[in-house]
Amino acid sequence: MINRLVKMEFHPDKVNSFRELFAQQKQQIRQFPGCLHLELWEHPASGNTFFTFSQWNTAEELEIYRHSDLFRETWAATKVLFNAKPEAWSVNVAASL
Repeated sequence: MINRLVKMEFHPDKVNSFRELFAQQKQQIRQFPGCLHLELWEHPASGNTFFTFSQWNTAEELEIYRHSDLFRETWAATKVLFNAKPEAWSVNVAASL
């Protein structure tokens, strides 16, 4: 399983546009083959920094998604709202509680 974390910072006046875009696209992303889970997290102190947390069956399925029309269309609409370069990490659980 792959855990994917993406940090995105938006122009403050574009936050609502991003929220609307995520609301429109989240079900399609969740239903994409290989996607096990998708959440949107917000950094409460900033008001314009968000993270997506997703889980994928395999790295290959994540890459298929990243090369899909769904990703290209969603990312194109998202990246014009940024005020900083996004950051992404694929991470593993280091320890369970």
